[in-house]
Amino acid sequence: MLITEELSKFHDRMSFFCGVPSLDGYLKQQVNQDISRFLTKCFVLPVRNSNTIKGYYTLSTFSIEYKDIPEEHRAKLPKSYSKLPCVLLGRLAIDSDFKGKGIGKVLMIDAIKRSIGISKTVGLYAIVVEPLDENVKLFYQRFGFKNVENSDRMYLLVKTAIKFFIN
Repeated sequence: MLITEELSKFHDRMSFFCGVPSLDGYLKQQVNQDISRFLTKCFVLPVRNSNTIKGYYTLSTFSIEYKDIPEEHRAKLPKSYSKLPCVLLGRLAIDSDFKGKGIGKVLMIDAIKRSIGISKTVGLYAIVVEPLDENVKLFYQRFGFKNVENSDRMYLLVKTAIKFFIN
């Protein structure tokens, strides 16, 4: 069961503060333009019966190079694919008032389950993230994300996500 909802004009974006300028600024100044241009979707976890946002994440389409997938996975793929279809979990942020309460885990699982849902209608090889720092990288590793070779990106195979995150 997904617990987030799409960002709407009723959510209070302006009071959101996670302490990372790029994530705060994106939600306050850029996300609506990206949504209207069909570049991303933004999902928020609101406070019950309120317009306050506890946290948010964004999803968009993406691809990773075949050559950047570890050999163990490349061996199982047709060589005719130079790029593999993915979903990018581009941003994930928790308001500072709600940090340390498991909101990051809730948002991460919600994003993974939403991505699995997408894979039921379109080809989707993996979920990709771009961690901002080492702590964020450790967070994603706890969910099974692996390093993309020659990149700061990480990925989680959809088939792995289905195995571990769907009942």
